[in-house]
Amino acid sequence: MISNRILAARELLAFYLDAGVDAMVGEAPVDRLSATQIGAPIAASQPARESVPDTHARAAPAPPRSSPDGAPAAPEAAVMAAREAARRAASLDELRAMLAGFEGCALRNTAKQLVFADGNPQARVMFVGEAPGREEDLEGLPFVGRSGKLLDLMMAAIGLDRSGAYIANIIPWRPPGNRTPTPQESQICLPFTLRQIELANPDILVCLGGPSAQTLLGVKEGIKRTRGRWFGFHTGTREIRAIATFHPAYLLRSPLEKRFAWRDFLAIRKALGEG
Repeated sequence: MISNRILAARELLAFYLDAGVDAMVGEAPVDRLSATQIGAPIAASQPARESVPDTHARAAPAPPRSSPDGAPAAPEAAVMAAREAARRAASLDELRAMLAGFEGCALRNTAKQLVFADGNPQARVMFVGEAPGREEDLEGLPFVGRSGKLLDLMMAAIGLDRSGAYIANIIPWRPPGNRTPTPQESQICLPFTLRQIELANPDILVCLGGPSAQTLLGVKEGIKRTRGRWFGFHTGTREIRAIATFHPAYLLRSPLEKRFAWRDFLAIRKALGEG
């Protein structure tokens, strides 16, 4: 039987691998799971560095967060660059190409590939989640794992499939270890998502999960208070209807909430029938 320590070590190594770690820091291995090391500072396990002359002893000062002439800090510059790049895209193909070459979001350095969209960009309904997971990162398509299979079933229940829906995420690269994207990462990628919605031009926008609803609809409440409500969403060229519902991954963990998601999907079907 594999011990808990071995399982924990394997999970830790898997996380490091997903995060793009490919080099060790120290020359000697350190068992971080031992009782003597848990909680100990990392610096304590590193070999002492040789002393250097006083002329080089002081580290160079950290670069300022903004330049003296008031230029924006790096995250703000990345957001501005994303806005400019997204604005120049005249089609979804151009937008995808610009995203593939965009270097303002560090997530691209740890993800295997860009996860842009799936489905029919001419569809009347567009689903937007938060970020791709492991399966999506491997296949390059959104919602292809367990949550994606559930989303397919939910769409099928109201007569939709991927040929009748367009599917994307706020973040097009998988965060390391499936961690939650930071607010900065979401804001950097948001201009591309907004342009993607504008170019796809759906009649109905469906936000899958709280992070998607908060980012796109500007709501502050959690998804339990937000779901099922209709909002107006301006694409940049016109105003369309938007609704939030539970993310399929949440429904897999909380199957009792499926009854509420079913109500939301019935509302989506009704809205599509009215259009």
